[in-house]
Amino acid sequence: MSALSAKKFVFDFGRVVFRWEPAAVLQQVLPERATDSTAAAHWVAQIFQSYGGDWGEYDRGTVSPAELVQRIAARTGLHQAEVQRVVQAVPLSLTPLPETVALIERLHAAGRRLYYLSNMPAPMADHLEATHGFLRLFSDGVFSGRVHHNKPEPAIYEIAAQRFGHPVSELVFLDDHPPNIEAARALGWHGRVFHHAAQAEAELRAAGWL
Repeated sequence: MSALSAKKFVFDFGRVVFRWEPAAVLQQVLPERATDSTAAAHWVAQIFQSYGGDWGEYDRGTVSPAELVQRIAARTGLHQAEVQRVVQAVPLSLTPLPETVALIERLHAAGRRLYYLSNMPAPMADHLEATHGFLRLFSDGVFSGRVHHNKPEPAIYEIAAQRFGHPVSELVFLDDHPPNIEAARALGWHGRVFHHAAQAEAELRAAGWL
């Protein structure tokens, strides 16, 4: 495979590059509410709304952290101080998945171009970039909070492809959420649903992209 035609790999962040366990976060910071797994699941649904609603607008960059706290508190009946604890805890809870980092390092060492495309509000993006040096292995990336579009909206893929500067047929997207992969494929990208690093690497090899 020539360097010009080699596939470029685009990584989602949550549950792909970084561990994301919202129920565990709530059990840690709201133990009086998330008293067991059932209660934690209830509050995950209430606070994050499947990453639509208030949190989706936070991801999109159209709601500030202070506005997010006010909105969630008003909608759920939680105290603002409780919601504030959650908002502050989320970026700190995003820790790198060692197996994915190792895959990223191998791909980079092999000379492959790496990018990221993540639904992530700007304050959290700022935190990750300032905290994790391995992100320098990526050539570039797009965060929803900086471009004001969320996956799986077509616009964010179009913005990313233009920014990355490669034909969409050379882009391979790895994301844990199937609708995000489907949206990428509809625009001509390749994609694989990410379950864990070993599975993803095996599928990339089976496709002839490694």
